[in-house]
Amino acid sequence: MTRSTVCSFVFFLAAILPLQAQHTLSGRIVDDRTGEPLPRVEIFNETLQETHRGRADGTFELAGLENGPYTLLLFTLGYEVKREVVQMDGSDREMEIRLTEIARELSEVAVTEQREEIFAMRQLREVEGTSIFAGRKSEVILMDQIHVNQSSNRARQIYSQVSGLNVYDADAAGLQLHIGGRGLDPNRSANFNTRQNGYDISADVLGYPESYYTPPAEALSSIQMVRGAASLQYGTQFGGLVNFLLKRPDRTTPLTVTTRQSVGSDALFTSFNSLSGQSGPVGYYGYAHYKRGDGFRPHSDFDSWNLYGYTDYALSDWTTLSLEFTWLRYLAQQPGGLTDAMFYQDPWQSNRERNWFRVHWRLAALKLNHEPGPRSDLSLTLFGLDATREALGFRTHRVSQADDPSEPRDLLIGRFQNWGLEGRYLQRYTLGDQSAVFLIGSKYYHSSNEATQGPGPDGDEAVFEMQNDRFPSYPYQSDFDFPNRNLALFTENIFYLRENLTITPGLRFEYIRTASEGTFRRIQYDLTGTPILNLEMEDNRVFDRTLLLGGLGLSYLPRTGLELYGNISQNYRSVTFNDIRVVNPSFQVDPDITDERGFTADLGLRGRIGDRLRYDLNGFALYYDRRLGEVLRAETRLNSEGEKEPTGRIVRFRGNIGTALMTGLESLVDLNMRDWIGLGPEGRFSLFVNTAWTHSRYLSSEIPGVEGNRVEFIPTLNLKSGLRFGYRRWQGQLQYTALSRQYTDASNAQQDRRDNQSGIRGAVPAYDVLDLSLAWSYRFLTIESGVDNVLNQTYFTRRATGYPGPGILPSAPRTWHLTLQMSF
Repeated sequence: MTRSTVCSFVFFLAAILPLQAQHTLSGRIVDDRTGEPLPRVEIFNETLQETHRGRADGTFELAGLENGPYTLLLFTLGYEVKREVVQMDGSDREMEIRLTEIARELSEVAVTEQREEIFAMRQLREVEGTSIFAGRKSEVILMDQIHVNQSSNRARQIYSQVSGLNVYDADAAGLQLHIGGRGLDPNRSANFNTRQNGYDISADVLGYPESYYTPPAEALSSIQMVRGAASLQYGTQFGGLVNFLLKRPDRTTPLTVTTRQSVGSDALFTSFNSLSGQSGPVGYYGYAHYKRGDGFRPHSDFDSWNLYGYTDYALSDWTTLSLEFTWLRYLAQQPGGLTDAMFYQDPWQSNRERNWFRVHWRLAALKLNHEPGPRSDLSLTLFGLDATREALGFRTHRVSQADDPSEPRDLLIGRFQNWGLEGRYLQRYTLGDQSAVFLIGSKYYHSSNEATQGPGPDGDEAVFEMQNDRFPSYPYQSDFDFPNRNLALFTENIFYLRENLTITPGLRFEYIRTASEGTFRRIQYDLTGTPILNLEMEDNRVFDRTLLLGGLGLSYLPRTGLELYGNISQNYRSVTFNDIRVVNPSFQVDPDITDERGFTADLGLRGRIGDRLRYDLNGFALYYDRRLGEVLRAETRLNSEGEKEPTGRIVRFRGNIGTALMTGLESLVDLNMRDWIGLGPEGRFSLFVNTAWTHSRYLSSEIPGVEGNRVEFIPTLNLKSGLRFGYRRWQGQLQYTALSRQYTDASNAQQDRRDNQSGIRGAVPAYDVLDLSLAWSYRFLTIESGVDNVLNQTYFTRRATGYPGPGILPSAPRTWHLTLQMSF
């Protein structure tokens, strides 16, 4: 990008900066009975589709209003939602708005339903904080309105209403989240930008985007998801954004204590305890979470600790400073994968008792939120990660091979130290006689990773120490540093062409620098297994690139409760040296692997019909150029003359497979039948159906036998349906999940039930699961219970090529859980 181009871009941004407001509506929001001011009331300007928040002393100010009527919706917890129509007549106006407290005898269900009526929208609003979501395919999961197995972070239940998600369902403990969609590999959600309260939480956004840390469901207030078009504001990735929003301080009391104790199948025990409150200008929230269990297979016990603390300080009515810290440590034994023959013989067996996995995660974030003016918002976030993940085990490609305890185990140690600074400025302004919203932001990201691979100790203990001196001829050895740097600039602007028609263009500039510094060992053996070559080789590389991504969103509201939306944005995913230099005996990586490029597009219709029906129907397209994938092919190695020769084994080969196109239809329909069956305001009876139909093909490939094949990780049919029911103190949910067959590699290898070698080749058969959850509450007490996989189906969702396999990873059989919660 030339200097003149940059200057032109800067002048363009300056030209569209805000015009000054014309008229101001201000005043005070108070309790209707006592006259006391109500702090931080949420104010939604329905006419302009803008969200504001009152100050701590109950006052508010809405500037930049033209002449005419404005409809305001006001909400704060414990008070009735109020609709206020205000007429602006050419001058500033001041008024007092009185809110009525909800009668105390109403149940929690009634409060929830009322909150849901106005604010629990399936999609994000056009503007939230310092983010723009206009014209996006977005979903919000409100945790206090779903009744699922939170003690085990049961992902297929929590994300049941997110269209088209593919979930790896092999982790009974819920320690890691594995979600993908539209042909994206679900492994550790690596194709999404995963965030917590708006900042990154994965190992390394550039070099190793896997998410080993997932917040406990009990601590979440909501989960925001934005599909592919999130690339402009949140990164270049194809998947989009997953943002975990943790609970915030209870502003109504100095201290609130919540404790949840759960037990379940396979010796499961979880303990979640939280404190929350507000004292003067200081608010706080924190929790301690402990989880342990034996797993549903042998050699699968786990032990996990998670601590979190948050505090904020109101420097003024317009400025808040917050600090938060997360600490996680868990150790899990991994029973390994199975071959097809082993799975159908006994899916609960394990021949791996020496495989262990340990994670230590430390996150911190300092955030400043400031309102420079009544129509502007500024946020600055400084965040950092200091983490390690250690994998120890026997990973031979022959899954059925017995594990000899006298042999060394493969040990992988990853150390991640990164920090970033992200700033965002959002300004509402008028352009002619129409409103507009301008956003500009930047992010600097600095990471220093270390990846070491070598011989671990023999025996079966969880000892994560390299044994290079004891086993100098171990075939998989490397030691690398990965210093990565990233600078991003992004901007978006909502233009209101008419009051009900918006267009939102956006740009993102990225500078990415990835490097590798280190050595790996090349060892070759003769036919008797004796080393004939043992060399330590350097591999130092630097890869710089700059790119400019564009996107466009459209939104049209022909009438209240109906929206037509569409968007398209470019995507990019960089390949890292970390992917290349970790040696896995189950697959090979092409050393010439390159970055992926493409775009995602959505066109949809969403809305609601009164209180009876909510819906979101959309079609999508995802175009992948140089898509990374895997095929099965004969393994080769270099002989003594430096020539390639076959080894006689079939392995997965990972590289740029070809160009792929995924298209599909997604729909979510939620039907509220409470009034139809006469339950009244204290009852709940609704049915949701979440369906995704996806067609995928490789359009071209230089690898024989790939062109025309289906893309891996895509079931043609992905169905999730549920019945939510309740009356007064009782709540429940019955959910059905069904996925059709999906392939696990680009060669579309079929399943062979007789295979007793690797377990890494073949399709994942179709499966279906039924889950039931129940809850009862009275004042400060809540009891939850449920049964997962009610029909005790035997199935699997994943064939792992490395940890925690390789091989088939069975999903859990029928399990139960029981939770006792007290809050006071």
